[in-house]
Amino acid sequence: MTSTSVSAHHKITRPNMVAVGTIVWLSSELMFFAALFAMYFTTRAVQGPKIWLQSTEILNIPFAAINTTVLVLSSVTCQFGVFAAERYQARRTASLINVKYWGMREWFAMTFLMGGFFIAGQIYEYASLVTEGLALSTNAYGSVFYIATGFHGLHVTGGLIAFLIVMVRIAKARRFTQGQATTAIVVSYYWHFVDVVWIALFASIYLIK
Repeated sequence: MTSTSVSAHHKITRPNMVAVGTIVWLSSELMFFAALFAMYFTTRAVQGPKIWLQSTEILNIPFAAINTTVLVLSSVTCQFGVFAAERYQARRTASLINVKYWGMREWFAMTFLMGGFFIAGQIYEYASLVTEGLALSTNAYGSVFYIATGFHGLHVTGGLIAFLIVMVRIAKARRFTQGQATTAIVVSYYWHFVDVVWIALFASIYLIK
């Protein structure tokens, strides 16, 4: 193998300025979600545990746990997509049912479907809670619940849009470049971030009563 081919297919080990900028931006997003957590626990302390206990009784924790599991597993499929991007494998090299040979596009498509499942589950949960009497304006708990989970849902939706953009660009590109691989890695940073934030939200809202 020549030195040219080696340099053309080296693994990405050093983030560029786009990746660094994304990490800095995610740090500011972390502060935003920290403010949401502060709002949640402050409101709980002011309103007292009685309202929280009454409101959390109608939460469907098993359903939320399943939805959370799907979102967490989507981080795994996303990371497999990153591994494929690092070896410059944009597409599968064998049958679709042979997961071992999937490329970045297939792993990201699976991540997109799992993220879409999570959003659909969240919409279903909202509809169920409203029918049971817990709406945004019902009480303090309803307000902080919908604000916190709603803003997270918007971030997940933003991640889904980012996956779509990456996959469309890959489909139109003649060859898979280092820039496209770096973009995929940057999107994975964001997706892992929203997954970790949701784990914290799930524990705070559904498990700590």
